[in-house]
Amino acid sequence: MSKAMKIAIVDDERDMRMSVSQWLALSGYDTESYASGEDALAAIGADYPGIVISDIKMPGMGGMALLKKLMSQDSTLPVIMITGHGDVPMAVEAMRLGAFDFLEKPFDPDNMSRMAKKATQARRMTLDARALRRELSDGDQLMKKLIGKSNVMQKLRDDIIDMGQADSHILIQGETGTGKTIVAHALHAVGARSGKKFVILSCGGMDEDELSKRLFGPMDELTSQLPAVEEARGGTLVLEDVETLSDALQARLTSFLNDQGTPPETRIIGISNLQAAGEKIEDRLRKDLFFRLGTLRVTLPPLRTRGDDILVMFNKYCEEFADDYGCDAPKISAQEAAQILQAPWPGNVRQLMAVAERAVIQARRGQGTIASLLMDDASDVTAVVTTEGKPLKEYVESFEKMLIENTMRRHRGSIARVMEELCLPRRTLNEKMAKYGLQRADFL
Repeated sequence: MSKAMKIAIVDDERDMRMSVSQWLALSGYDTESYASGEDALAAIGADYPGIVISDIKMPGMGGMALLKKLMSQDSTLPVIMITGHGDVPMAVEAMRLGAFDFLEKPFDPDNMSRMAKKATQARRMTLDARALRRELSDGDQLMKKLIGKSNVMQKLRDDIIDMGQADSHILIQGETGTGKTIVAHALHAVGARSGKKFVILSCGGMDEDELSKRLFGPMDELTSQLPAVEEARGGTLVLEDVETLSDALQARLTSFLNDQGTPPETRIIGISNLQAAGEKIEDRLRKDLFFRLGTLRVTLPPLRTRGDDILVMFNKYCEEFADDYGCDAPKISAQEAAQILQAPWPGNVRQLMAVAERAVIQARRGQGTIASLLMDDASDVTAVVTTEGKPLKEYVESFEKMLIENTMRRHRGSIARVMEELCLPRRTLNEKMAKYGLQRADFL
């Protein structure tokens, strides 16, 4: 194993601790021994990188009491209980409280090793998923493209982790420009298939014969390109605009899914834009195909429902485009910030990025304002304001947070310079930074 998981052995009998420890060490585990439940509890935290094997009967804090304490701080921690002959009812109670499994004395060391292997594998998966969650909340890796701290975005990141670890097919829905293809990439990247093929096929960009050949074959002899179902074998196949498949191709796809068994060899992720058109995908797909693809569903929120995320994203995209064009990012006035927050953004994130890029180009030339861009945008984003209105105080706070954040970034975390530019006393700046969750270390 690349990095040995730890196994904490808790037993008041020294010989038993040594015997179990030596046997598991031979199997490649890093063992730790504790003579009491109290000692073990003091050393084992919520993110303990391993499992616990504990005797059920010990003086002082017994195994059952230790189990309850461990489960209260981390209910996913695998705990294997060692019971004496005839203590099966107690072992059953331990399982009810959350124990992973139990061993009855005298136990077979090989059986203990097998049980430990199963428990450590489960623990590793849990810790990996937990680490991924933390990475996502920090915006790291691929998921940093899913910007925002609103409740809907927090839920989306959690859904990606949970569904990415599953084997079932997935249906992604959402308005155009919300980032459905990015989510498909993320679902593949966080799951067990991450190292395998990831194939995207646009179902709406080809006629039926061409699509049939590209999807199911035969192989293209001129290019030696495999059909998509073969190319993605063992990995993930993404079908964009899946609702545009003809009845005949839907039938072939359904047969393909039925033939795969459980878990499927190839995972299918269907992407649909029908939500934007007010239609329901279940009305466009065969029922059996819909239920196979829609086992798990992810619905991306439209940008207009994401509150302060809109301003945060616009500001971030302006900074990124400014770096690309070698100029300063445009300064956003309070009025412009309010307009950005109130615009309906029918093109969602894609449209927001386009407006941000044009704002940078315009500022580089010393021409126009962001307000004029919003008025002139081809999609007429200001024709209708969103119905998700907010009190003036919330608009002011959104602008204030953005202003402090931009100033901190521009001065690389220099509190003195930020105080000078914004004409704020130190105490007021500290209070506002604490209010908006801004840390000086993030700007150094």
